[in-house]
Amino acid sequence: MEEQKMNHVIELSREFQKEFETVIADLGEGLWNYCRYLTGSPWDGEDLYQETMLKAMGGLYQRWHVTNLKSYLYRIATNTWIDHCRKEKRNLGTLSEEDMPSTDFADNLDLEEALEQLFYLFTPRQTAVFLLKEIFEFTADEVASIVKTTPGAVYATTRRMKNKLKEVPEGMRLKTEPTESENLVIQAYLKALTNGDVEGILKLFSDQPHYEASLGFLETTKDEIRNGSLQFGLPGHRVEQYMLWGRPIIVVLAESKNGPLIHDIQYQEIENGKIVMSRSYFFRKEFIFAASKELGFAPQLNKPPVNWEKD
Repeated sequence: MEEQKMNHVIELSREFQKEFETVIADLGEGLWNYCRYLTGSPWDGEDLYQETMLKAMGGLYQRWHVTNLKSYLYRIATNTWIDHCRKEKRNLGTLSEEDMPSTDFADNLDLEEALEQLFYLFTPRQTAVFLLKEIFEFTADEVASIVKTTPGAVYATTRRMKNKLKEVPEGMRLKTEPTESENLVIQAYLKALTNGDVEGILKLFSDQPHYEASLGFLETTKDEIRNGSLQFGLPGHRVEQYMLWGRPIIVVLAESKNGPLIHDIQYQEIENGKIVMSRSYFFRKEFIFAASKELGFAPQLNKPPVNWEKD
């Protein structure tokens, strides 16, 4: 009886997720970019985006009204990141109202380059203020409410940051190359994927696997994987290895009349010769779209149960 009730709740939550994603569809790309630049990494930004979505959906029961959906989402993302930085004992920074002469930001440096540097040059709260005010066009009053400061501090902080950004150093970019033993496991995984060998894939996993399609499903045993996401086998698409934002990944490519399309992007973590975590970004529209620009392949828009052509 309890299992039936729980399964009913799960089905209701899936219906709610689909409805919620429809409501926020126009805000997804902007929020993803905010998370990316706030954390200084597309990978960390993706994690923050997912956590923000889960908190936003899970926290709605506490609200009587949401009068500004954009502000609601960005507030959750900001507070989640600041809490994370606080736990890591990072300097969150103070926001002074001390006045500074203004400078013309746009004429002094490339915007994209500047955004890539925010994480390395400024504290988490300063970065949030700059992004919210200068990039995502919140008013100073709205930013002050989200970051918990004063409008005067918002204006002063952005002016100081613009001055500092005139001289932008090269950003630090860390690359994580796989070891030889990890490569052997990944090569075996690629072969099993290509051959549609479900059992071959499962043999490569540890006995306590973490098999996740972000914001789609999570499986934590081999039986769950076998009887769940892989119960109908594998799609039989071409798979290739690439480096994406400093991390080795697997790209699943679907053939089309216009050439290969990105069907899925996967990332594995390996310990002691076994895959302990495999994450798929199949359901992650904003992530797939951003990655497609980096990799030079168009995304596959219609891949049941996902259809991004309707968005």
